[in-house]
Amino acid sequence: MVVPRCLRTLAPLLAILACNAPVLGAAPDTERARFEACGVGPRVTCVVDGDTFWYAGTKIRLADINTPEVSRLACPAEALLGRRASERLQQMLNAGPFTLEVRGRDTDRYGRALRVVTRAGQSLGLQLEAEGLAEVWRGRRGDWCAGAAG
Repeated sequence: MVVPRCLRTLAPLLAILACNAPVLGAAPDTERARFEACGVGPRVTCVVDGDTFWYAGTKIRLADINTPEVSRLACPAEALLGRRASERLQQMLNAGPFTLEVRGRDTDRYGRALRVVTRAGQSLGLQLEAEGLAEVWRGRRGDWCAGAAG
């Protein structure tokens, strides 16, 4: 079967749209807060890094992704990516209501609440991954310095 050129160029776009479309019948997002970068002092509602934040006094680790570190860095490339991931997570959390979902374990070995953060049924963590600022969590940290100079 011969596929017209216009359909071949539209197919990848349609696939992206289909995968990122809101899930029909998803419960309305009800969580909302104003997030800043965490600083010195009490942490109540702020972003620590690209995969960890405080919300209403609870420390939350995004369960579905891993992002570069912003402290204890292995290379300059990790520092840059870590800062970009942190800023992007803050933007995404501030963009509107969201939902915190438990998928699997409730907490990690450090006592952080493990949650998948979604908006309209779509994972914010997987959005970070699609933007190149995170990797899907596979039970261990990846190497953000592989192939980077510095």
